[in-house]
Amino acid sequence: MTDPFSKNSIPALIGVVHLLPLPGNPRPSPGLDRVIDRACADARALAEGGVDSIIVENLGDTPFSAGAVDPYTVAAMTRIALAIAQEIPHIPLGINVLRNDARSALGIATAVNARYIRVNVHTGSMVTDQGLIHGDARNTLLERLRLSSSANIAADVLVKHAVPLGTPDLAQVAHDTWERGGVQALIVSGTGTGKPIHPPDLEEVRRVAPLAPLWVGSGTTPENAPILIGRADAAIVGTWLHAQGDLNAPIDVARVRTIRQIFQ
Repeated sequence: MTDPFSKNSIPALIGVVHLLPLPGNPRPSPGLDRVIDRACADARALAEGGVDSIIVENLGDTPFSAGAVDPYTVAAMTRIALAIAQEIPHIPLGINVLRNDARSALGIATAVNARYIRVNVHTGSMVTDQGLIHGDARNTLLERLRLSSSANIAADVLVKHAVPLGTPDLAQVAHDTWERGGVQALIVSGTGTGKPIHPPDLEEVRRVAPLAPLWVGSGTTPENAPILIGRADAAIVGTWLHAQGDLNAPIDVARVRTIRQIFQ
């Protein structure tokens, strides 16, 4: 099993469990029991297909809150993550509480012994469809200390579905996130969910933060996966792994195996 927080010649494969809408959020939910059943089924498919890690995120809760999520969402995601961890204890878990609730993600990760959290905006400020989101790196790190949490932080560099205030330099943002943000991995994504990266962006981040484990955060498919070998240390693969690439459909284990065969 490849560690995504190491420097790897072959990228670690991180599969995503996209949760159906949780109760108490804007979209109609099928109920928590059905959300758990689907999440566990998708996690089993990811494990069977050979992923190195699984990240759990509440993608079905759009439109997202720009700040803290409701307490029920935290409780529900904790229950779901624990159910997944109990079913497949050998697969390290990550937590992403959308849109940017790092404190809740840390709480969940600490409670279920997840390996890491993803933070979409850790430093700087981004204009998003939720409004203006500010990074809160200082308080996120303080919260991790307060909880005595061992969870790593993987942070996006100019996250997808967002544009920065002003015209910041990608290299400077990456350098600051790594050197000043206190994270354990950097994530480079395309412009939106399922959108491929711009390869020069990956190369630029690698240049300015050569010691950082570098993850690709979106858009990996069998067509572009080979170019990541030797260039990225991990790839978060979500959209393409669903049957027909449809986020509403379950994870297709055959698709997971296809990417796994490339990353080996």
